[in-house]
Amino acid sequence: MHSDESPDKTKGQSGILRAALLGLCPQCGEPTLFEAPARVAMKCSQCGLDFTKHERGGRVSGLFTVVIAIVLIVIAVGVENAFRPPLWLQAAFWAPVTVGAVIYGLRLFKTVLLYAAYQNAKDTSE
Repeated sequence: MHSDESPDKTKGQSGILRAALLGLCPQCGEPTLFEAPARVAMKCSQCGLDFTKHERGGRVSGLFTVVIAIVLIVIAVGVENAFRPPLWLQAAFWAPVTVGAVIYGLRLFKTVLLYAAYQNAKDTSE
């Protein structure tokens, strides 16, 4: 695929969940969107797309993380009230669930925002 071809022109738009999970570039479809588990890269190493001009929501990401935390706390309290598991079991379960939910929630959130900004910029330039 050439750098001027977007994934939606060559092989169909990949699902946003797949794009978030794999970190796919909105322009070339290569897995270069994230440089860390939930940090957007500065630019695509394959096609050179500058992600910094499309990446928005840095401040809103904190609010999104709080929403994830509230949902997880409500679920944890419900589990506590219903089953009364031992504290060690709760810690062993909720620690990785919380880390995973925050990381993949942020990946999805940032991917959706970046893809929307990229599409908006592409539409206005045409």
